[in-house]
Order: sequence, then structure tokens, then C-alpha cells
Amino acid sequence: MTMNAGVWIDHHRAVVVLLTDEREDLLQIRADGNATIAQAAGIAGKNSYTPNDFVAEDKRERKVMIRLNKYYDEIIACVRDAQAILILGPGEANGEFRKRIVSQRVRGHISEMKTVTRLTDEQIAEFVRQHFQ
Repeated sequence: MTMNAGVWIDHHRAVVVLLTDEREDLLQIRADGNATIAQAAGIAGKNSYTPNDFVAEDKRERKVMIRLNKYYDEIIACVRDAQAILILGPGEANGEFRKRIVSQRVRGHISEMKTVTRLTDEQIAEFVRQHFQ
């Protein structure tokens, strides 16, 4: 039985479409990042900060990349058995995801990588179906 996969991905959410001869599965995976809460205008913070309270930019970027790599690995676990993978998405997440697939030595080959804007889950599933027909 052959399985093909299509992934629409950005840094916040991924939609994975798995196509086999008998069925089609649609999975949604969310990146669990830290939500930032904006402070209301005109309200001063309760804490005063010193220069030692701030995190260096490179350390912050490393934390973001570690979080993204865990997110990408979760998606790779879903598509690991696919013979061909179609990668869709806006921005740079699809390129980062492609690099992660190559570094993890996933069995399936990347059939195509396309930059597309925001699509509904049904549009993504239809796009994947048409690609693999």
C-alpha cells in the first residue's frame, strides 16, 4: 500500500494530509509556543528591570529553534512512512521543514515544495489530492 503526504506548514500550525489507496486522513498540529500578553496602554509594569534581567538575542533564537525543531519532528513522525511528500506554506517555515526532513533522513522523497498563501483545510486536502493523481 502506497502512502503519500501533503503538509501545509507555517510557524504556528501545520495541516498534514495522508493519502493511501483506501483512505485520506487530515491532521492538525499546532506549535506550542509561549504566548505573549500585551500590556494595556498607560499602565506601568509592577517590576523594575535591571540590565541583567534581559536575555541575549542569540540565546532567545536558540530557544526558538529548539522549539521549532520539536514541532518539525512531530510533523515528521506523521509523514515518516510516506513515499512522497508535498510541502506547502507561506514564508520560510516550509524551507526550514524541508531541511529538517533531509537532516532526519526520512524515507520518502520530497516531490515538490510550493509557496502558497493561507488555505482552508479542505483546500489543502484538495490541492494534495490533485497533486498525487
